Amino acid sequence: QVQLVESGGGLAQPGGSLRLSCTASGFTFSSYAMSWVRQAPGKGLEWVSGIYSDGSDLYYADSVKGRFTISRDNAKNTVYLQMNSLKPEDTALYYCARYSGSYYSPSDLRKYDVWGQGTQVTVSS
Repeated sequence: QVQLVESGGGLAQPGGSLRLSCTASGFTFSSYAMSWVRQAPGKGLEWVSGIYSDGSDLYYADSVKGRFTISRDNAKNTVYLQMNSLKPEDTALYYCARYSGSYYSPSDLRKYDVWGQGTQVTVSS
């Protein structure tokens, strides 16, 4: 069964940090690019960050560049999102997703075919 399971969300203070994890099963994880996507309350999906299948290329939305770091461990079938200098506007449900297109265009949400259930991140004092 193809599955993505996120963890690591929670409550953080502004300026704080959290690390999200997403563990994959049921497919060859190392063959797929992955991304983190978030949805703030009352808003649509926003692509946050992407990583190529072998970890060689990293991509970030302007809103998180310099604060968030994506990484992956293909031996553990896991992709991570280290979030530093958190802001209240980072509050959202964070999903990891598997990219299925042949040409990697990380911000194209139509190309993601498997999604996790999400982990909630709340940034508040």
